[in-house]
Amino acid sequence: MTEHDHTDCRDLLGSLSDYVDGSLGDQLCLEIERHMSECQNCRIVVDTLRKTISLYHQTAAPADVPAGVRERLFRTLNLEDYPG
Repeated sequence: MTEHDHTDCRDLLGSLSDYVDGSLGDQLCLEIERHMSECQNCRIVVDTLRKTISLYHQTAAPADVPAGVRERLFRTLNLEDYPG
């Protein structure tokens, strides 16, 4: 295993959420993928984040908010598009 500058790892963490969401530009994605090809720790972090998001989506039940509570929340937040 070769040593590398961990500054790259810190830079990667700043863009990690956008990378996993697929909202980064192509060039930055290529840089992140190049870094991960050389850095096992960052690959593990990305894989773990992806698995966590996947598990959340598989197990998260939609919130069942009573209509009255939802209406009060929309009024309090001053949202005009309350589907009432």
